Amino acid sequence: MVAARGAVAVRGFAGAEEPTRAELRAAPVHWPRPSVLETGLEALDGVGPKLAEAARAAGIATVGDLLYRFPHRHRDRQIRLLEALEPGETGTVLVEVMGNPPRPFRRGKLTMVGVKVGDESDSVRATWFNQPWVSGKLERGSTVLITGKRSPKGLAVQEWELVAPAGEVDAEASEERSGSFVPVHPATEDLAPKKIREWAEQAVRLAPNAIEGLPSQVKAERRLTSVGSAIRAAHFPESPEQLEDARRRLGFEELFLHQALLATRKTSHRRARPAPRFGKPGAAVERWLASLPFAPTADQHAAFADIDRDLDSGEPMQRLLMGEVGSGKTVVAVYAMLRALEAGHQAALMAPTETLAEQHAITLGRLLAAEAVPFALLTGATPAPVRRQALNQLASGELGLILGTHALIEPTVRFARLGLCVVDEQHRFGVEQRGALDSKGVEGMTPHVLHMTATPIPRTLSLTAYGDLDTTTLQELPAGRKPVLTRVAGEDDREGVYEFLRARLREGRQAFVVCPLVEVSEKLPGKAAGEEAERLRRGPLRDFRVGLLHGQMHSTEKGEAMAAFAAGETDVLVATTVIEVGIDVPNATVMLIEGAERFGVSQLHQLRGRVGRGEHPSQCLLFAAEAGAMARRRLAAVEETSDGFRLAEVDLLLRGEGEILGTRQSGTARFTVAQLPDDEAMLIDAKDEVLRLLREHGSLEAPELGPLLEAARRRFGAGAADPIPL
Repeated sequence: MVAARGAVAVRGFAGAEEPTRAELRAAPVHWPRPSVLETGLEALDGVGPKLAEAARAAGIATVGDLLYRFPHRHRDRQIRLLEALEPGETGTVLVEVMGNPPRPFRRGKLTMVGVKVGDESDSVRATWFNQPWVSGKLERGSTVLITGKRSPKGLAVQEWELVAPAGEVDAEASEERSGSFVPVHPATEDLAPKKIREWAEQAVRLAPNAIEGLPSQVKAERRLTSVGSAIRAAHFPESPEQLEDARRRLGFEELFLHQALLATRKTSHRRARPAPRFGKPGAAVERWLASLPFAPTADQHAAFADIDRDLDSGEPMQRLLMGEVGSGKTVVAVYAMLRALEAGHQAALMAPTETLAEQHAITLGRLLAAEAVPFALLTGATPAPVRRQALNQLASGELGLILGTHALIEPTVRFARLGLCVVDEQHRFGVEQRGALDSKGVEGMTPHVLHMTATPIPRTLSLTAYGDLDTTTLQELPAGRKPVLTRVAGEDDREGVYEFLRARLREGRQAFVVCPLVEVSEKLPGKAAGEEAERLRRGPLRDFRVGLLHGQMHSTEKGEAMAAFAAGETDVLVATTVIEVGIDVPNATVMLIEGAERFGVSQLHQLRGRVGRGEHPSQCLLFAAEAGAMARRRLAAVEETSDGFRLAEVDLLLRGEGEILGTRQSGTARFTVAQLPDDEAMLIDAKDEVLRLLREHGSLEAPELGPLLEAARRRFGAGAADPIPL
């Protein structure tokens, strides 16, 4: 690695050689000044007000932001001449725009921009696909760097960069001809990669002022270089090997700092206030378990044991219960709530939608029938007299168990002795909403919280998005659950699918038909539930009773539609994804999903889980129209396996954690260097290192660990390590 001007190269980047005493004495002393990285970009040469505004819009407001805006790739290929590119070959060329600024045109569903370009050896027509804004950048005489595939028709552009506007000569052009290792930074329409590279060349001189997030003990044991050296190498490496060393060093630090925040948050939350002790399970819980019409699975028994330890620890339980579709999470939740009631406390179950809350009420009524445990349902649609009675009984302590939506966190809802909260589909609630329920506990104490999700979460996502929670997983299905045969169907198969569906309905079975939209939309393709219900009633299913359910219906109408389907009064329920979780109708054996290409892997798996709950064989049929390559991969994965956790890994690879969670939580990190799930081993290593330091030092704020938490807060946001109520 090249040392900064005037510095002594003490050791190579991530080198193994120990420096001599003479080298150590000669090395310059550097005291980092982190405040330098908070300087605005205007301090750099070539950054005026207009460019600074464009940079801020792209998330680059300070020198530090720029240093951590790492290139998404480096050009390490030698620039080719056009004449050297054979048809079918992909290469990088430095060319001049020879035609007038082109105008975008359409061919089918593609928007194309084409212009003649050339170098000293040849000229071709270069074509950009689905980038109409490019036309305004391609002035005659400008120099552009293009990576594309040569064909007899010209050059299909894959990546490109404006090297010099018309009338300017770029000094880098000759260097690029020699194949230098040039960074390409993530850019925007108003901010070219070349401009970001010029700024980065200035900014890396300030990289030694970055806070060292890794304690010296960790760096020494792992023989890691300084963060400043790693940042410089990530932007301007001398070789691919040096780039990978820098990536792994910075990626490990990134994951390490995030795990440190999660560990600190977890510890701080549990030490903030104690939680009530529930003791050991008593006679009421034992009677309830004995009354169940089925034997709990081994996974459920393990979950009971986890919860028992938490509830008698004196620290607030913060446990995430992840369950495979149909694995019996509700039984585990009821067990926890009965433990609270038996110990003289109140319990609350909060669901994100009225539909799910109402379904929970039906399920709890069935599960608690033998014990005759009274409970109330509180949603936005609860009649005023019923609401008043429930609120009075909660405040007096007469009512021990309450179910509801976010209506439970309204200021008018007061508990006498809330000891346990169950939050279902917890990723749909924000931190503030969950915290509001948490604050309703007994004064001076924190209620225990059991979070539930029916979305199987990959290990990497569990360690990052929910790393401050203890986790329990239910994968074993209860006895009697039958596998669901899944098939992808095309329009040519539609009449055959309807005949199959009619045959099942004649046998007395029921079916779901799921549509991606509530109403017909000009902007969004796909079938709408209301229109499809009418079409089926008039056409293919005219001899059967067809119901309708979607989120825009009044709660009374939704309740009636669900009740009619559960009672067998309707044969087919046409619905949106409002039925994704919570609907339990054992007689439903067919799930037909329209526009399946528009759903994620985990969502399709959730919908499929609404059937296969009874004694009869069940099928899931996926209609897909004009599915792209990625959609076809998703559908193939759902067709091939019924393992929800394996499908969640596929979903993470194809779509990313933000979309799997549905809405990004404030505790969910966006990593700039680490690449998950590819870096899962590094993530686990980082977590183990954090836990080791906690055991050795008792706290991550120990002086020996340096500014670890300060670096973590700067990296992931101010206050990120403070306790966050969940």
